[in-house]
Amino acid sequence: YDFLKLLGSLALFLYGMKIMSEGLQKFAGDRLRKILTAMTTNRVTGVLTGVLITALVQSSSATTVMVVSFVNAGLLTLSQSIGVIMGANIGTTITSVLIGLPISDYFIVFAGIGAFIYFFSKKKKVKELGAAIFGFGLLFFGLAIMSSSLNVIFDKNKEFATDLFAKFSSIPILGLLVGTAFTAVIQSSAAAIGILQTLFESNIIGLKGALAILIGSNIGTTITAVMAAAGAPTNAKRTACVHAMFNIIGAILFMCLLTPYYLLMDRIQVWCHLNPSLTIAVAHIIFYLVST
Repeated sequence: YDFLKLLGSLALFLYGMKIMSEGLQKFAGDRLRKILTAMTTNRVTGVLTGVLITALVQSSSATTVMVVSFVNAGLLTLSQSIGVIMGANIGTTITSVLIGLPISDYFIVFAGIGAFIYFFSKKKKVKELGAAIFGFGLLFFGLAIMSSSLNVIFDKNKEFATDLFAKFSSIPILGLLVGTAFTAVIQSSAAAIGILQTLFESNIIGLKGALAILIGSNIGTTITAVMAAAGAPTNAKRTACVHAMFNIIGAILFMCLLTPYYLLMDRIQVWCHLNPSLTIAVAHIIFYLVST
């Protein structure tokens, strides 16, 4: 029962993420396309554009797929797309920051406001915004159930779970592989990192093991763009390849520096009095800023 409850809460979390992302994309769709084509004149504006668009749609995969299709249509060049992809990876960290903020107690309020706007507004754009707010609330509702389910499962299998997650700290490559595989399956690094924040918040996993999974999740998220480019012309394939290379090279760099990275995050957590979820969010931001 507890495991089924965990799967249900994961489904609710992913569904909330999907509704929020789709609602935001529809709400800002035409404007995003105009921004994307107008603000990619140099590498700096390209990165900033990627950050902005991904912060708005809450999905680096959506931004990257959009970029691949634009390169395919000849609206963007390969060199223009690279900056946007780098920025998209920074923009995706916004979700983990939101999860780390103390707003999860108000998820019912967000869901209620979003549902009210969606069902009672007659304007299409306002309805789309309402759907996004409802999805945001649903996301936190799924996360709250997931957290309680994980705690129950962990308490019932404490010895096994402790040994398993301890291995991720002592053998970081295992954490990297688990993070990569899990994110590739659920097709969302934001969702994978949200779950990781819950595990770390509940003391189910240590900081070093969590960082290894975090690094792996950033490799797993590249599968969406690779699938989007399948059967596309050469330049679109190159764009997807750039996305994969960027995340893989960043992952190799951070795995080589895992101990200093862990010590830095441990110090930052103490100095800034960060809660566990925000610690993971800051680690996520540092990963992409340094990689970029």
